[in-house]
Amino acid sequence: MTDRSGIFAGDDPFALTRRWLSEAEASEPNDPNAIALSTVDAAGMPNVRMVLLKDVEDDGFVFYTNFDSAKGKELAAAGKAAFVMHWKSLRRQVRVRGEIARVADDVADVYYASRSLKSRLGAWASRQSQPLASRGALMAEVAKVSARHGANPPRPPFWGGFRITPSEIEFWADGAFRLHDRFVWRREAPDLPWKITRLSP
Repeated sequence: MTDRSGIFAGDDPFALTRRWLSEAEASEPNDPNAIALSTVDAAGMPNVRMVLLKDVEDDGFVFYTNFDSAKGKELAAAGKAAFVMHWKSLRRQVRVRGEIARVADDVADVYYASRSLKSRLGAWASRQSQPLASRGALMAEVAKVSARHGANPPRPPFWGGFRITPSEIEFWADGAFRLHDRFVWRREAPDLPWKITRLSP
């Protein structure tokens, strides 16, 4: 049993994440749902980049990207990923590690349809992570896909969502004199219970 209370209280790490994210939405000036997503390439070299977390489900975390991008290929090949969500305004962070799987097409379709038209067209136009001659070339491609797909473009087959089903979630809060509070939730499999441990700062 751990001595969790206050901001760490609760028996559901996904509900706790949603609560912290909700608090961050009131205090972070930009993109409180930004995560630093870490992957590895075929040689084991790590990659990290910022993406936007779009859903905290009851048992996973969902974000969207181009499947043909560097991260899309690395996610598909490794089947695992990690991310950290850090809020400077709250002096808190959440770290997650787990297994990766694509979200269902119908779920991706609903999210894609909720995006602005320019973002939907941009998903078609961008060959993410590939060399680009100029910004003008990108804008020309946007114009082409706009003419081709009009005001209601379908979701590109190469674009969709990934879900991280975590085996580990760590909640961290800043403490005076760098004596931070850290609690890690670990489980051996998604259908097994969480074990919660307080970690030294």
